[in-house]
Amino acid sequence: MRLSFIRPISCCAVSSSPSTSFKPQTPLFLRPPTFKTTLSDLKKWHLWAKSLASSVSSTFLKLDNGPNSELLLRELNWLIEDTIETPKSFFQETINPVSTRVCLDELYNLWKQRVEKRRPFQYIVGCEHWRDLVLSVEEGVLIPRPETELIVDLVDDVIKENEELKEGLWADLGTGSGALAIGIARVLGSDGRVIATDLSPVATAVASYNVQRYDLEEKVHVKQGSWFEPLRDDEGEFVGLVSNPPYIPSKEIGGLQAEVGRHEPRLALDGGESGMNDLIHLCDGAVSMLKPGGFFAFETNGDEQSKFLVHYIETKKQGNFSKVKMVSDFAGIKRFITGFRGR
Repeated sequence: MRLSFIRPISCCAVSSSPSTSFKPQTPLFLRPPTFKTTLSDLKKWHLWAKSLASSVSSTFLKLDNGPNSELLLRELNWLIEDTIETPKSFFQETINPVSTRVCLDELYNLWKQRVEKRRPFQYIVGCEHWRDLVLSVEEGVLIPRPETELIVDLVDDVIKENEELKEGLWADLGTGSGALAIGIARVLGSDGRVIATDLSPVATAVASYNVQRYDLEEKVHVKQGSWFEPLRDDEGEFVGLVSNPPYIPSKEIGGLQAEVGRHEPRLALDGGESGMNDLIHLCDGAVSMLKPGGFFAFETNGDEQSKFLVHYIETKKQGNFSKVKMVSDFAGIKRFITGFRGR
C-alpha cells in the first residue's frame, strides 16, 4: 500500500443532497490507454523527471517536512505504473510505441506540478490507496490519511460484540472522499447503513463516485450539508458517529507542508482559533443524535486536544456519555477519542 507522507488531517461538512453539476475526474489508472508515444520519447521524459526529482535532494524535507528525492523517485515509479498500459514493457524496452493514459505533454506537465508546484501526488494521479481501497481524490477533497484507518478498526472491534451496532444506522460526518463511510459499510452487517455528510459539493460528488465504484449505494447515502443538519430526520436513531474533522488551529495553516497548506481545502483543515471548534460541535451534537448505548469515534490533532475533549465531556456533558477514552495512533500519539452514549 502506498502511504501518504503527509500528516493526517480531515474534511468537513449545510443541507441538501449531493451536487449533480460537478463531475469527478476519473483516476489516472482507470482511464483508457488511448495515447501512443515512442519508447525513445518516453525514456527522455523519464530521464528528465528523474533529474528533476533528484535535484530536490532534502530541500523540501528541511523546509516543511516535505518529500525528499527518494520519495519523489518512488512516486515517479508509481506514476509510470498508473500511466503506461504495460509498465514492465517500458522498463524492459519490449514495446514500441508505448500506450499511455495521458499524452506525453501532459506527463511533463503533471511532473512539473508535482515537483515545482508541490501539488500532492494523490491529486496528480487522482487517487489514494487507503486500507484495501483505492479512492478517487482531487482538488477540493482532503486526501485520506493512514492514521484515520484506525477508526474503521475501532468500529470493527465494537460491532463484533454488539449486534445492534453492527446492524444499525451510522454517520460519517465530514466524509471527504467517503473513506470512513465506505470502510465502515464494509464491516457492518447486512442491515447496517451509513449516512455520509459533507459541506463541500466537490467532496460529496467524489464520495458518491467512490461509493458507486465499490457498489455500496444500498448501504451508504451521501448527503451535502453541515455536520448534523442533513441528519435531523434521523435524530436519536444513530448507533454510531465517526468523524475526522478540521482540527488545525487557524494560525498554523500557513506553516503546514506545502502539499497540504497550498493545495488541500482549507475548509477541511481549519478548526478555528484553537482547532477545537468542530470537535466541540461534534461532542455537543452527539448527545441528541446517538441512541442510548451508541458509539462515537472522533479524530483529533493529538494529545492536547484529546485530553481537552475528554475533560470537556466529563465536565460539560456529565452523565451523557460513558467509557470515554483516548486511543493512540500508529506513532503512539493520542489521536482519537471514543465513547458511548449513556443508557
